[in-house]
Amino acid sequence: MKEKGMALWFCSARFLVFLFIVSALPIAYIVSQERAKTDHHVFHYHSSGFFRECAKWDDQGRRFLVSFLEGGVGEIHVPQNYTRDVVLQEVTVVKDSDLTGNASNGIALDRPRNRLLVAVADVLGNRYSGLAAYDLSTWKRLFLTKLSGPGDEKSMADDVAVDADGNAYVTDVKGSKIWKVGVDGELLSTLTNPLFTPKEWYKSLLGLNGIVYHPDGYLIVIHTLSGNLFKIDLGKGDEVKLIEVAGGPLAFGDGLELIFPTKLVVAAGNPFGRLVESTDRWETTSVVAKFKGPMHRLATAATVKDGKVYLNHMFGMGYPRKTHALVEFVL
Repeated sequence: MKEKGMALWFCSARFLVFLFIVSALPIAYIVSQERAKTDHHVFHYHSSGFFRECAKWDDQGRRFLVSFLEGGVGEIHVPQNYTRDVVLQEVTVVKDSDLTGNASNGIALDRPRNRLLVAVADVLGNRYSGLAAYDLSTWKRLFLTKLSGPGDEKSMADDVAVDADGNAYVTDVKGSKIWKVGVDGELLSTLTNPLFTPKEWYKSLLGLNGIVYHPDGYLIVIHTLSGNLFKIDLGKGDEVKLIEVAGGPLAFGDGLELIFPTKLVVAAGNPFGRLVESTDRWETTSVVAKFKGPMHRLATAATVKDGKVYLNHMFGMGYPRKTHALVEFVL
């Protein structure tokens, strides 16, 4: 009996050592990645939360605006005398008590109307989707438009784009549709199309995601799991076309950023960001560059600051202060 007890103790000890080694390996990898020197620039900032879904640069305010997966919006000011060794600080500017339990997902700057648009959703239960607008100076909420709720089919507002007239277009990553919301917050229409539904059922688990408005009057939107890219011509009755992607598909595509009328950045999860280019008004496109970022952080959105592209990464590292990274996509 004593020998059996000793054997169990020995096996348990060996098992604990094994667990320690197995858990230490990814931790060691993450630490090495965090300390690695890079040729590209990284904005690091401290935050109170682990998850930051989207980031956009506000040139007029000299700040990054970031959305919280736990709900809310923060700003990260970049001072004129900023140096690369400085860790910036996130300040919460939006935290609505009536939206507690809902995530703030994609965001879009609407500078002509001095406001920020935020896609709001119940991520776990898919019981609520909405669009909120906030004044960029006072952070007063201008409107909150309910897009879906209990009793509706499952949906999740994921990303948002705004056109020249102030209309917003919100993607539904669960139901693969697009809601159109007017400049004053009225729900105008819902766009669906058979092309948004891939043949493989499992690719419908995560559908329409990142979306941008092109100044020529159409939308470009990506489907997460299929990697399909779509062009929606607003001047032709919301005509939907599948964009042929050479070097694609863009599987696990998330946030989009149009950096030129002919060039689009795709934040594509782990570990790559992709640059695609079109010479025929987005009838077709080609992958012309890839960027491998930190594999453990998960790229979810892209933005442009001073002509340089930065990828937002969802996961923050550290405790109690979490350190997040906005990583330059070197083109």
